Amino acid sequence: MSVIHATEESFAQEIASGLVLVDFYADWCGPCKMIAPVLDELATELEGTAKIVKVNVDNCPAVAAEYKVMSIPTLILFKDGQAVQQTVGFQPKASLLSLIETNK
Repeated sequence: MSVIHATEESFAQEIASGLVLVDFYADWCGPCKMIAPVLDELATELEGTAKIVKVNVDNCPAVAAEYKVMSIPTLILFKDGQAVQQTVGFQPKASLLSLIETNK
């Protein structure tokens, strides 16, 4: 499965069930560009376990504001629609895998 790009209209549906790692990012953000290939790998490796959703904070300011995203990249792990854990800044693949495994 590939990374899903959510809109303000589709966001609630994307996080509604299962484990979903959401990346709040912007196209102009250096660390966001660095983490993008890591998230692409995870989307493929975690197919059937968790999905990866990206939210562009410039295009979806209401969603970013709802989750109090102040710095990017902010990654929030949702489980059945509820935010369970959050991290800010570039994270190595092993850290993201651990975050997901811990919250299964």
